[in-house]
Amino acid sequence: MEIIGIAIVILVLITATATISTLLKDGRGHTPPVSSDADWTALDLPSVSYTLRNF
Repeated sequence: MEIIGIAIVILVLITATATISTLLKDGRGHTPPVSSDADWTALDLPSVSYTLRNF
């Protein structure tokens, strides 16, 4: 019975270690670099919300 308990504890530790390792490595090197070529503009959008223009 003790052998089964030890095996379960070892399995849980291995699973937890693998999960934490995967979460820490996830996404590294896969995100594109941030670049801002031009400032954002609203073009021809209204500067006042539609609800305020109704009153």
